[in-house]
This record gives sequence, C-alpha cells and structure tokens, in this order.
Amino acid sequence: MKKRNDDILPDHKAEAHRTKEMPAPEYGLFAMNDALASLGRGKKYYLRTYGCQANVRDGETIAGMMEIMGYANTEHPEEADVLIFNTCAIRKAAEEHVFGEIGMLKGLKETKPERIFCLCGCMAQEESVVSLIQQKYPQIDLVFGTHNLYRLPDLLQEVIQTKKRKIEVYSEEGRVIEDLPVHRSQSCKGFVDIMYGCNKFCTYCIVPYTRGKERSRRMEDILREVEKLKENGGREVILLGQNVNAYGKDLGMEDGFTDLLIAVAETGIDRIRFYSSSPRDYQESTIQAMQDHPNIMPALHLPVQSGSDSVLKRMARGYTAEEYKQLFDRLKKRIPSITFTTDLIVGFPGETEEEFLATLDLVDYCQFDMAYSFMYSPREGTPAARMDGQISTAEKKKRLAELNAHLTHWAKEKNQKYAGQTVKVLCEGRSKKNADVYSGYSEENKLVNFTSDKECEGEIVDVKITDVKSFSLDGHAL
Repeated sequence: MKKRNDDILPDHKAEAHRTKEMPAPEYGLFAMNDALASLGRGKKYYLRTYGCQANVRDGETIAGMMEIMGYANTEHPEEADVLIFNTCAIRKAAEEHVFGEIGMLKGLKETKPERIFCLCGCMAQEESVVSLIQQKYPQIDLVFGTHNLYRLPDLLQEVIQTKKRKIEVYSEEGRVIEDLPVHRSQSCKGFVDIMYGCNKFCTYCIVPYTRGKERSRRMEDILREVEKLKENGGREVILLGQNVNAYGKDLGMEDGFTDLLIAVAETGIDRIRFYSSSPRDYQESTIQAMQDHPNIMPALHLPVQSGSDSVLKRMARGYTAEEYKQLFDRLKKRIPSITFTTDLIVGFPGETEEEFLATLDLVDYCQFDMAYSFMYSPREGTPAARMDGQISTAEKKKRLAELNAHLTHWAKEKNQKYAGQTVKVLCEGRSKKNADVYSGYSEENKLVNFTSDKECEGEIVDVKITDVKSFSLDGHAL
C-alpha cells in the first residue's frame, strides 16, 4: 500500500493484481461502540450517490451506518454537518460532475468550517483523483475507497477529533464483508449484492481496478438478505454484480448463478431482476430458469458495447457481434415477451466509419427497448487510453447523435405494442414530476406513469396503457 504520513493512498498497480486465493466471508467487522453510536446525535448528513446500482447499494449501507451513529438525513446540503459524495469513475464526465458539485458547495465549508466533506466510491480508488484532491480541494476532509466502506464511523470520528484530513484507500483484490447495516432507499424493492468485482479487464474499463476481483457471497447469506427484504414488505429484489452470471465460479460452483437464481425464485418474492450480464458467460440453464419461474422478470440488460467485431476485439470483450445476435435470438425464441436493454460506446480508439455503421446495423437488428449510449471516455491506467487513433470529441458527438436517433426510433416502435394493453406495475410511489401521478415499472421493465383512484404505493397493480412515449408509458390503474 502507498502511504504518505498516516494516509493510505490508492495504488493502481496493486488494484490490477490478481491471485488465485479467494477471500473467506468476514462477519462482525462492523462494530459500534458508545462513542460512535452518539457521534451524530443532533446532527444531519447529506448523501449524494452517482453512478450504477452497485453505488446505490453502497449508498444504502452508508445511510445505514450514519443513522446508527445518530445522524438524520437531509436532502439539503446547507443543513448538513456531514456531506458524503459516493462517486462513480466509469467516465471522465462523471468525475467532472462530482468535482463541479463539490466546488459549488465550497462556500458551505467557509461558513461552517467544522462541516465535514467526504468523498468515497470508485473515484477514491484512482491515483489521479486523490492527487487532484490533495492539490486543489482543501474542503474535502475524508477520502475512503470501495474496500473499506465499513470503516466510515471510525474514520469520521478521527477526522472530527483531529480536525485533520484523512485519506484511507485500500488497493487490494477485495474482501467479502457481511453484516453491514442498510437503510433501503425504497421499501417495495431492494438491491442485493451477490458478488463484487470483475476479472474481465475490458480495455476501456476502470471497474476491475476500482472494485477488485470477482468474489461471490455465500448463497445462504444472499438468501437470508432476500428473505429479510421480503419480510419487510419488499416485492422485488434486484441481484447485483459487475458480472452477475459469473457468480459462484470462485466458489467452485459449476452453474452457480442459475442455482442461485432458482433458489431466490423459490423464496416466493414477487419479482426478481439482475444486473449486469456478460454475453460471454450466459448459460442455457439460466434461460431455462427464466422460463420455469414466472417471478424472474422477462427483462434483460445485456451490454454489447459495439456491433463491430474488430472494435469488440480491441475492447477485449470476448465475443463477436454474431455470437451476441445468436444469444439474443435464443432468448427471444425461448421467452417471446422478453425485453432488452444494453450499453453502447461510440468513438472507441481507432473506430472507423465502417465500424460505427456496424453498431448501427446491430441496433437495427436487435431493436433494443432502451440503451445506455456513451461517447468513449479515456480512463487513466487502462489499455485503451494508450491506444492510437483517439477520436475527436466532435466526431464522437456526431456518432452519438446518430446512434441515439436509431435507439429512440426503436424504443418508441417497441413501445407501440403496449397501447391499449394492460400491464402489471409495481408502484414505487408518486412521480417526482407530478404528485398527481404514480410511477413504477412493468414486468418487462417499462417505466409506467399512471393515475389511480386509490393509494397504491408498494402494490402491484393492473394498469391500462393509454399513451405511448419513446421511453415510458402512460396509463390508468384498473
């Protein structure tokens, strides 16, 4: 570990290291003495989470720890005694957004110097980010990484007592730490981590460095969390992992993810989803499990990234466009109602016009229900950032606009079939844009905004669709 004074700094080389030794699950690491349990009495915390579902789940653990310490949550940063920025590092724009927000809130520190600013999550695992914090962001008091989340209470207490900045970022393959508290952001559904980290090392991706190697939780610990979620009124569970269908490989399980999926289905929870799947690890047995168990939702996020074989090879994705299409077709044939979302990158280093057009061809073939589309963003320390043929921002923007036009066309086209139909929606509550409208997701993972004559938050309701948009449906509860 890199050290400077009492700080522990991120080490990119150490983050990339992999051994065959797998960590045993650790229980009881999170402990709360009397001093920590009263640390936040009469105080408030503000938590801002960026990025993927894994970050959202980490944010729920952070909220759980803060509230055990006596802190009350506030959505207004000016009211907070502790501000926590739970960050994402997948793209440069995400980092700039975080620093922009921290910069805008700098005045809060000046008006109340004892206010604590914390930065955690994936950005904290990057050497360049921590170096920039040391040089330009004196308002940030505490930096900790993805591997020592459980240390937050002790680190916060140290910063408050010493009034000195603390940086503690573990650069390791990762551990499996159980028994951490959670304050779920929604009562009707919950995220459950089934594994952490990634061993794929796609050439553009920072995640294997920031999240460590693939390591699975024990099935009994996962099922215990699902059962507790269900007991507390949860209707839907979302199983999370950087690569969920690699679950159990490190535990010596031959078909671990399918076995787990079936076991979760047998708990009787109403709905099951999972993110994200790698096309190269998808098993026929998983397709069969989705067919056999109606509480496994017919919706799949299956990242493809590009439709060009040569780009996929430079990305080190481990499959061809044709292999992706074959998997797509098998799933469609076996589960006709299934919907697909995906991830796509334009402007990867060296991407020619012909290679970009291959991506458009794949989009037109698959006709995705929705996609997360991005311009390629160089991540320091990844192989792609050192590749020749970096594409200009102007060209990337042009290609992204063209790609999005195709995606929007197919999204609306796919939604047309729902007009006049009735879908089952798990109501998550009132719409953020209109308090007279409820919002939730159908079994096919379609966002549905609807009116209802009665309170229905947390319920699965039949909604008749009256209007169709590109990325949402409107309707009325029957």
